Amino acid sequence: MNGSGSQKGVSLLGGLVILAILGFVASTAFKVLPHYFDYWTVKKIIESVPAEKAKRIDSVAAFYDHVSAGMQVNNIRDLDPGKILTVTLDDDVFAAHLQYEQREPLIGNVDLVVKFDHEFSVRKP
Repeated sequence: MNGSGSQKGVSLLGGLVILAILGFVASTAFKVLPHYFDYWTVKKIIESVPAEKAKRIDSVAAFYDHVSAGMQVNNIRDLDPGKILTVTLDDDVFAAHLQYEQREPLIGNVDLVVKFDHEFSVRKP
């Protein structure tokens, strides 16, 4: 039987493997998380429409202007509201469909693809 004196922890090779795995996970997270932050920000901008009573968002064009201004304030420059958002107005309710995907290179010809698809039903302010 081996005594406690021969148990010394992780070997050098084991430690390097653990570091490589942690580095890969951290690298992947740093590439994907900004896209999620942008999505959450755009979602928050769309959901804030009913609270914007002073802006008079009463048409589809005004809705797009509100989203575009919010994206500019929050420094979201790589998304175009006209391409990622479809808005219709029916009886004082905006139906907004946010749908897009983002690609991020991972290793060589392998890409990470993040798809976002969410529908909103937002009342006019």
